[in-house]
Amino acid sequence: MLHILQHSPFQTDLEALLRCVKPGDDVLLLQDAVIAALSGTKALDLLLSAPISIYALHEDIEARGLTAQISNGIGKVSYTDFVGLTVKHEQQITW
Repeated sequence: MLHILQHSPFQTDLEALLRCVKPGDDVLLLQDAVIAALSGTKALDLLLSAPISIYALHEDIEARGLTAQISNGIGKVSYTDFVGLTVKHEQQITW
């Protein structure tokens, strides 16, 4: 399943999201959710502790001026990659 997170981790219950993920799921961070990919944050620690792959939309990272602060454990994806993730996962949920 693809879990798409659009809101800031300060406005989202990441622990609830992580209770719903299964091994092999992917999480895509869009819009203000890319803040969850900042190095050294509790949100990042929670995400990295799960058996999932985590991606963030490169354009949203750049738009917020966060490129240098994003963890290396997060995959940076383009809009084309975003489409690829939606094709890979028949089921999707937006948080």
